[in-house]
Formats: sequence, C-alpha cells, structure tokens
Amino acid sequence: MKELDLILKNIKNKEVLPIYFFHGEEAYFIDVAVKALEHNFLEEDEKAFNQTVTYGKDTSYQEVLSLARQFPMMGDKQVIIVKEAQDLKFNEEENRILEAYVENPVPSTVLVFAHKHKKLDSRKKAAKALDKANALFLSESVKESNLPKWISDECTKLNIKTAPNISHLLAEYLGNDLSRIANELNKLKIILKEGEVLDGTIVENHIGISKEYNIFELQKALGTKNANAAFKIAHFMGKNPKNNPFVMMLASLYNYFSNVIIYQTMAGQPPQAIASQMGVNPYFVKDYAESARLYPLKHATRVISILREFDMKGKGLGAVNMGEAELIKELVYKIINVDKIKMKV
Repeated sequence: MKELDLILKNIKNKEVLPIYFFHGEEAYFIDVAVKALEHNFLEEDEKAFNQTVTYGKDTSYQEVLSLARQFPMMGDKQVIIVKEAQDLKFNEEENRILEAYVENPVPSTVLVFAHKHKKLDSRKKAAKALDKANALFLSESVKESNLPKWISDECTKLNIKTAPNISHLLAEYLGNDLSRIANELNKLKIILKEGEVLDGTIVENHIGISKEYNIFELQKALGTKNANAAFKIAHFMGKNPKNNPFVMMLASLYNYFSNVIIYQTMAGQPPQAIASQMGVNPYFVKDYAESARLYPLKHATRVISILREFDMKGKGLGAVNMGEAELIKELVYKIINVDKIKMKV
C-alpha cells in the first residue's frame, strides 16, 4: 500500500480521515494500518466508551453506519472498526446507504473497514464515492521480483544491517507471507547486538533456514555448474520436503534461469538496465553473467523446458511412484548435464 507510511504518520499526529476503506489482496498492509488506528489513536481511557470493533459476519452496513452516526460519549472522536469487512452483505440497498454516508460522513467518527483478500467492486457507486473522497486504499501483493527489495527496505526501517544476499535468501524461504517476514525480522531485531550484521549463520540459527542447504545455494551451485555441491544440496532438500516445497523450488529456478536468458539477450548493456529488467539488485548481475557463460542461450532455454517437464512430473504426470527426493535429484542431474541431454521433440 503506497500510502501506508503517510497513513501511519498521520495517525501518530492525530490527523485522521473520517473514513478509511482498506481493500485488496495483501492482508499485511491492511493489518498494519488497522492496528495503528485501533491501538494508537484513542487514549486508553477513551477506548472503553468511544471505540467499537466488530466483524463483517456479525453485522451489516446498516448497523455499522447507524453506529457511525452517533456521537462520542467522552472526548472528541469515536473509532469504529469493521474487521473482515469482505464478509459484509453488499446488495444494492447496502451500496446506497454506504454511498450516502461517504458523501456526508460524521466528522467526529473515524470509520474503518478492513476488506481483505479481494478488491471492492469498483463498479459500485459506493466504491466510486469512496475513491472520490480519497478514502479508498488498495493493498496490493508484493511481486515476487520486488520481494527482496521490500525485505531490504524493512531491514533499513528496523536499522538491521544485512549481508548482501540475505534479503534474497529470506524471500526464497519465507515466500510472499509478509506477516511472517515482518515477525521474523522483528525477532531478529531483538536478537542482534548493536552493529551486528545479519548473515546466513544468524538466519540459520534463529529462523531455521540452512545457510548451506537452501534454494539460494542450490541456484548458486547450478548456476556455477558445481555438480558436487548441487547434488549434496539436492539430497538434503529432498529429505526435508516440508521445508523445501518442490513447487517453490521449481518457481525459484524458473525465475533464475529466465534471468540468465534475459542476461543473454541484453549482454553488453549497462548492469543497471539489465538488473531493472530482471527485477533484481545490480549486485547480483555478476552472478547471472557467470551463469550465462556456462549456460549459452540454447542451453538456458533447454533448462526452462526441463523445469516445465518436472512441473508436470511433480503433479504426477509421467513420474509414476517418484517421490520429491527422486525428482529433485533427477532435476539437478538434467540441469547440470543440459548440454549432453537430447530434448524430446
């Protein structure tokens, strides 16, 4: 949510809007904003009288807006928060009454909707009224290619110094679960000593990600055609399928070798331009340059075909009685020996 930092700043300064309608796929940003309004706006002694928290499945727009039209019992403001607002019934009548309230809100009420996991229907008149009133806030998921940068930015906000590859390592293993990432970073913030740099060892000890046996290291081993390391990592990861989901491994390798192809097609251009096209930090362009040398364009595209083949095998097509451990080993063998394998036509 692009406006999140400004929203949090305004809440801290007690400068709030009469309505906040948070909606969208990414629940994390919505939770952060709603938590700030719930815990940091009213004083503790005001909350008992002037703060109401309800859930979409337990109420209706009509009931919520009836509360919103009341005045504070004590103090200047009341806060009404509707969590899981996506569960609210939203027929034409509800749409009409919400539109009417948005056009004429009660100044002493701060009305907050947390509409998670999907967008509000933009065709509805109420949605258009909310947008016109600058009360509609879209929370979009962070793209996979942007996730390391998001993690890096969060580390900066928390004053956590990191080794160069840490944001990518965390992105690979924690995935797109921003809440989990934020929780882990906050734990690390407490653990780290002043001036200490967050590196692979600390991550391994406190989050449980092996600094030696993870998808980041597997990519590195495959990218440099280090067969011994690649098979060793594949063996370990195959023994721990719960921590190394096959589908996530395929997605990560697909992204990696797609970037190798991008490097091949952009060779000679400035590293910043190549990094921008890949969606990675320029620091990592040199790694792709090395992989591009070992995997010419013809071989890199073959790797993509191999990954698609194993995606099908992972779904049970053409791999009868093969477990993930066997699939990972075979996958690694084929990638390492891509220049010797004849592809099926």
